Amino acid sequence: MNYHKYKRQYFLPPVKCMDWAEKDYVEKAPVWCSVDLRDGNQALVIPMNLQQKIEFFKLLTKIGFKEIEVGFPAASETEYTFIRTLIEEKLIPDDVTIQVLTQAREHIIKKTFEAVKGAKNVIIHVYNSTSLAQREQVFKKSKDEILKIAVKGAQLLKDLTEQAGENYRFEYSPESFTGTEPEYALEVCNAVLDVWKPQSDRKAIINLPVTVQHSMPHVYASQVEYICKNIKYRENVVISLHPHNDRGCGVADAEMGLLAGADRIEGTLFGNGERTGNADIVTIALNMYAQGVCPELDFSEMTEICEKYEGFTGMKINERSPYSGELVFAAFSGSHQDAIAKGMHWQEEKQPEHWTVPYLPIDPSDLGRNYDADVIRINSQSGKGGVGYILETKFGLNLPPKMREAMGYTAKAVSDHRQKELLPEEIFELFKKTFENTSSPLTVEETHFEKSENGVVAEIKSSFNQKPISVKASGNGSLNAVSNALKKAYGFQYEVVTYQEHALEKSSHARAIAYVGIQKPDGALAWGAGVHEDIIHASIDALVAAINNR
Repeated sequence: MNYHKYKRQYFLPPVKCMDWAEKDYVEKAPVWCSVDLRDGNQALVIPMNLQQKIEFFKLLTKIGFKEIEVGFPAASETEYTFIRTLIEEKLIPDDVTIQVLTQAREHIIKKTFEAVKGAKNVIIHVYNSTSLAQREQVFKKSKDEILKIAVKGAQLLKDLTEQAGENYRFEYSPESFTGTEPEYALEVCNAVLDVWKPQSDRKAIINLPVTVQHSMPHVYASQVEYICKNIKYRENVVISLHPHNDRGCGVADAEMGLLAGADRIEGTLFGNGERTGNADIVTIALNMYAQGVCPELDFSEMTEICEKYEGFTGMKINERSPYSGELVFAAFSGSHQDAIAKGMHWQEEKQPEHWTVPYLPIDPSDLGRNYDADVIRINSQSGKGGVGYILETKFGLNLPPKMREAMGYTAKAVSDHRQKELLPEEIFELFKKTFENTSSPLTVEETHFEKSENGVVAEIKSSFNQKPISVKASGNGSLNAVSNALKKAYGFQYEVVTYQEHALEKSSHARAIAYVGIQKPDGALAWGAGVHEDIIHASIDALVAAINNR
């Protein structure tokens, strides 16, 4: 790997710009502009058809986007037709602004103006390349020549808007900003603004695209801060960011650029875009949400959004994609499951108004995710906490701690043997098979009780290895009397060390479940469970099951 042929292709500002480093979070939501229908669409193997684009546009407005880049109308007839359809069929809400992209070339700009005729709220986004590599290798033009292209394009936007009697807003991008000398990028942007002379009621947008990521995010933040501090008409200029993800830092570039003073983010849902993609707006917005900042976008129906996105684009959302992936809230590890289960209980009892559950940065239910299906997942790596949590929250079983441990090992062993995850219903059936429905070799067919001076006398009819026997014994309670009778009949050696019971249903016909743990002479524990409308009956069934499991 010949790393010697690579050199840094970015430029630091001429002065130190590090104020952003004094801030620890983004305090308010930026202006969001979705570029899914342009950058996202052009990166698809099979671009979306007209109906898919219309439905995607509707999804974006439902989420809450107020600015949406709908295409490059001069690039293809399909994009032109889509924009005209949105306008002519009145599909654009009154509070949504569409954005259209154009190169700083006269015939392309004029075609763009034709495309947006009749739209109420429009941003005309013009760009030209300013980077050193583009100037030297592609256009072979000087800095002055490149600047003149930008100014000419800006002037044409202004002239055509005035001729049309419209009030379009303007956006300018020095393409490949991160490969442009910051002083020169500032010079070009200021020259464009001198043409537009933005006002408070009609602000201009200066977009600083990370067309290709060349640097670490802190370098981009310094570049953005330099522009923010030195741009003309700053109070009437919206500084916008458009990070791509070549180094895997699109989200970090966006967040640090906002700390540096930017006001707006252009990106896509789930980061779709050319090469490694654009900045992922879902992640950026929900990162803010996780720190108590309203992102002003609604992702409360995340599953539906994911399904529609995949249907429109043919793309697949990675299972580990932040916030949206199928497995991002799933905990398989035993220690993680235990911490989450305890954290959920603590949350409900101690601090319901603040979310601090370990391992879960946000409440999955805020995104429409289901705790049972999405959070605690059971496989061979899982532990007692996760298994116990599922049995408690989904099936109402509150197992004694040591029984949870036994059930956890049972579930892990089965998952390991099957080499698969166990679903909640499979775990419940495994519990019943292992601890509840164990009816051999010991069965108890009948029990009769009578009070005595010392407690209770139990008369039982039972069978062990299909050999019936009747016996009486006394005890300090019903369960103790039955236990003593069984010991007397068969010579069993054990001690009842745990007994626990609770109702399964809150009604006049509520059933009860009893858990019994017995300790054998060698110290090992065996467990059983019994379910019945009568708690004494349930406790005897639990004792029998525990003996059968000894």
